[in-house]
Amino acid sequence: MLTVMKQKLSTLVAQAGGGRVVRTPFVDGDEIDRRLLSEEGVRHKIAGGFPDARRVVLTLYPAHIPDVDAGVQVLRVSPAPGGVPWDEQDFAVQLRRLELPEDQLGDVREERGGAFLIAATGKAAQALAGLTELGGREVDVEEVGESAGKGSKVREVVVPSMRVDVVGAKGFGVSRAYFQQGIDGGKVRLNGQSARASSEIREGDSLSAEGLGRIDFKRVVNETRRGNFKVELDVHK
Repeated sequence: MLTVMKQKLSTLVAQAGGGRVVRTPFVDGDEIDRRLLSEEGVRHKIAGGFPDARRVVLTLYPAHIPDVDAGVQVLRVSPAPGGVPWDEQDFAVQLRRLELPEDQLGDVREERGGAFLIAATGKAAQALAGLTELGGREVDVEEVGESAGKGSKVREVVVPSMRVDVVGAKGFGVSRAYFQQGIDGGKVRLNGQSARASSEIREGDSLSAEGLGRIDFKRVVNETRRGNFKVELDVHK
């Protein structure tokens, strides 16, 4: 699977370098080899509707284009006022019965009160936006937007090393011990792969932590006199 995805990525990168905007369907973020995305003259955007999404859409575009739409919408599906909420398993069954294209559906997250957030694109997003009932129950549908996160913020922080546990804890503003628990529990991923505390993060890398969000490592600003590093991070929560 990874080999096939690498071949597809190489083709998409070449197409973007030739002046086209190209986009994948939803894919597992683990399948994207981010080393292939560093081609000069090509930019990329990875979006899944949630900062720590497992299923994502990759958009590649020429560097002369300032920005492009990520192509992902997040919709909140809630029981109508007075309606009976679903449990997670029942909701998944009813969602499958809609027979929406699987490659146009991303992560599904449960909220309090029986509502569910669904990342979708294309015809699947349009179909969900038009829902009035699901499984015989009336529903309300709200378009949350392109991202269900709280937004992103560029931060400059000082760290003693480029270790994942150090940069992650500092970037998210949590203790190193707390972040280590997430690593031990398999909830932290570096470029889509399970991260180790001792792994080093570099410019262009993406670090996601379940429940915290995602950090895109932008650059090393400078090295301080004491041997620490000032780094610039794009933190998505």
